[in-house]
Amino acid sequence: MKSVIDRYSKTKEEHQLGNPTSEVKFWQREAAMLGQQLQNLQESHRQMMGQELSGLNVKDLQNLENQLEMSLRGVRMKKDQILMDEIQELNRKGSLIHQENVELYKKVNLIRQENMELYKKVYGTRDVNGANRNSLLINDLGIGEDAHVPVNLQLSQPHQQNYETTTRATKLGSLQLH
Repeated sequence: MKSVIDRYSKTKEEHQLGNPTSEVKFWQREAAMLGQQLQNLQESHRQMMGQELSGLNVKDLQNLENQLEMSLRGVRMKKDQILMDEIQELNRKGSLIHQENVELYKKVNLIRQENMELYKKVYGTRDVNGANRNSLLINDLGIGEDAHVPVNLQLSQPHQQNYETTTRATKLGSLQLH
């Protein structure tokens, strides 16, 4: 495109006075040259796509093959770079998730310790890890469970209970859990 503009500028300077017929001829030549360039590019594109190869000799085919190999090498390098960038990003995200998991594990252990301390305050210093370990289960969550065992939490809907059952349980002085 720059060459077209340069040729136009040069021709314009040569015909400063502006002969309309010479300017028309200039643009006709430019249109013919651009048309030929377009045709050459289309032919080259078809050949790169593996079409219209019958008119090429061995040297032309070898040149075409070299061009395609260089292009393919560039495409593969770009693809490899994109994949490496994606792998790095996924590793970074994985590291952040692992860090968050460690922090959550620490919080769970801290809450377990706090629950154990509260249990000891409420029920005294009975053997929490021994004989009375299974005696206190609140909503299927054991207070004295091993700290290295994963905790499985599950959300559930509260059970419906009628007023009569609640008052009877209160009168008997027992704690009724659902």
